[in-house]
Amino acid sequence: MKYDVKIGEKTYHVEIEDIHARPVVARVDGERVEVMPENGTQAPARKEAGGILPVVESKAFDPNPSPAASTSPNPALSGNTVTAPLPGTVVEIFVKPGEKVEAGQVLLVIEAMKMKNSIRSTWSGTIGEVLVGTGQAVAHKQALVKFADLGEASWI
Repeated sequence: MKYDVKIGEKTYHVEIEDIHARPVVARVDGERVEVMPENGTQAPARKEAGGILPVVESKAFDPNPSPAASTSPNPALSGNTVTAPLPGTVVEIFVKPGEKVEAGQVLLVIEAMKMKNSIRSTWSGTIGEVLVGTGQAVAHKQALVKFADLGEASWI
């Protein structure tokens, strides 16, 4: 498809190869240009070589964006927690807040399908908070124990 596009006082001869492809590839006055449309708005254009086309609209780039607020109430995303490897019911808890544990130590037991599964610490450190109670049903990847401080990791 061929177009004559007027920007300011200058007219450009534009030939678009495939309007549905992304990025849209066009030839502007004989030079190849790639344009990435964003939700119906115009995006900055890139040229292979030569001068620069005027940019009609652009978004400011923030090199240090603020972190997005977590929508999950699960504190497991904080990185200092032990999570449930399977859904089940907590039947025994062996640690308390403030207690020091070693990597590989059993923290609690989860029963799933009539089998007891020992949940071991992946780090050595101090327990900050036990997030579950005995008899509580837990979901897969639910936070079980949160550490106050971490020591070495274990690759059990």
